[in-house]
Amino acid sequence: ITLGTGAAYLWSLWALFIGNAGHPGMTMEIHLLPTNSTMDEIYLETAAVVISFLLLGRWFETKAKGQSSAALRKLLDMGAKDAAVIRDGAEVRVPVGQLKIGDVFVVRPGEKIATDGRVTEGSSAVDESMLTGESVPVEVTEGSKVTGATLNTSGRLLVEVTRTGADTTLSQMAKLVTEAQAKKAPVQRLVDRISAVFVPVVIVISILTLLTHVFLLDAGLATAFTAAVAVLIIACPCALGLATPTALLVGTGRGAELGLLIKGPEVLESTKKVDTIVMDKTGTVTTGVMSVTGVTVADGFDRNDVLTKAAAVEFASEHPIAQAIAREGGRTQTLPEVTDFANTAGRGVTGRVEGHSVTVGRPAGELTGPLQDAFTHAQTLGGTPVVVQINGRNAGVITVRDTAKPTSAAAVAGLKELGLTPMLLTGDNAGAAKAVAAEVGIDPAQVIAEVMPEDKVRVIERLQKQGKNVAMVGDGINDAAALAQADLGLAMGAGTDVAIEASDITLMNSDLRSAVDAIRLSRRTLGTIKGNLFWAFAYNVALIPVAAIGLLNPILAGIAMAFSSVFVVSNSLRLRGFTSSHGATAPAPTTTESATRQPVNA
Repeated sequence: ITLGTGAAYLWSLWALFIGNAGHPGMTMEIHLLPTNSTMDEIYLETAAVVISFLLLGRWFETKAKGQSSAALRKLLDMGAKDAAVIRDGAEVRVPVGQLKIGDVFVVRPGEKIATDGRVTEGSSAVDESMLTGESVPVEVTEGSKVTGATLNTSGRLLVEVTRTGADTTLSQMAKLVTEAQAKKAPVQRLVDRISAVFVPVVIVISILTLLTHVFLLDAGLATAFTAAVAVLIIACPCALGLATPTALLVGTGRGAELGLLIKGPEVLESTKKVDTIVMDKTGTVTTGVMSVTGVTVADGFDRNDVLTKAAAVEFASEHPIAQAIAREGGRTQTLPEVTDFANTAGRGVTGRVEGHSVTVGRPAGELTGPLQDAFTHAQTLGGTPVVVQINGRNAGVITVRDTAKPTSAAAVAGLKELGLTPMLLTGDNAGAAKAVAAEVGIDPAQVIAEVMPEDKVRVIERLQKQGKNVAMVGDGINDAAALAQADLGLAMGAGTDVAIEASDITLMNSDLRSAVDAIRLSRRTLGTIKGNLFWAFAYNVALIPVAAIGLLNPILAGIAMAFSSVFVVSNSLRLRGFTSSHGATAPAPTTTESATRQPVNA
């Protein structure tokens, strides 16, 4: 590009100030064969147009990449801003930055835990989804470790500070994202690889053309120089500046219509190379919302009656499992009133419903028969079994778990058709992970469970060291570093901003089938770019030998450039015909919170 535009510019300067191009009334005439008069013709528009298109492509590419710094700031801003520290027997609100190791602070229900620490008093359920990505809160009691920025959902806690500042888990997660992004090597541009061969060849041909005409053909210097420069001008394909940006604009535009946001041309090349796709479980393959999957009752009890009474009691609780039971029980009827409601931390809830004492929670005694079988089976599948007691008798077992999305199995099948090996990576227990894998068609051998965020990065790195090109699909903050580390990162648009910024492709919905469409569209767009690049060179390369033997006027290079540009644009517009494998249109982003019924606080 530099040689071609430079030659055109220098040629034009010579013609303007030394030749006759600058004389009043001077006009250019098109000649099929070079003549001495061609030294009077100018080609300033060639340099201007080519450089303008290239700059347009660079601008679009830079704009599409986005910036990760804002996302990292959002990650750090997720933490609490201040904390209620116990000093001299009284609570004092202080900024989180002033907390010291050994300080004890109070965390009330609904508040974020200010920093990493250890519970010294109280018990509660802590929502650690921002850390682990799992939807079930963790029960904590005296002596339990807690993490800053996680949410206390129920009881009052006293927490002793164990880590502050850059040593906290939240800060370490931000560091992981930054390091992973820094380690990702930029994909070498296809144009550069072609130019590595094309440019030296063109220079050699141009020099040989000049020498041949001067010393072998005994032509005049003007004729020889005309032929040599004609080679350089013809070898400068104007369409090259359009090849990538037009296909990228049309491809990403069509992707946006389907809810697929592609960040740049390097991403397209990554989609062609990937052979393994690692998927987060919660919120990606599964709904991320707890739901009732089974109700087993003892002899003498009615299923609907047990579920209704349990739902009535759980309606007043804030726990996600309680919400799931209340939602299921109230799906087809109005729940009865509850009196004498009580919530016992770590045990469950109790209340009187229609004159009956109802307890929902952990088993108080031994289960027998079908109830024990249902309880054991639920645990095997990674679910959470809840025992319902009515008037002191074990009446039933309700199984609650995060279920696979209805479309996940079709998505996994589609990924396999693209030649990818699907893997499931999760912080959840192995039983739950393998149960979900079986539902959606993932080989149990490709399941990796019970991993923390830093472990997810190590898993991706290990697969890459094994020679695999890895794609990662996730939606949580805990997935951000792994998304950045992967050769191709795909983030669910219903996920966090940090995960989206760390990814290469954003899926603006929660349907995993969109990942299939994103890879298909990206590969097709890459194929179009390669076709554009081929034709951008082909038209001009075909004329190089003609120009080299002195049979072509340089002004005809403009015609070849215009024709190749039209072809490139037309070829790129074919991408508008891309269709989704499941007839998707761009949906509005959703969140699991909006799909979850808001409970009534006790």
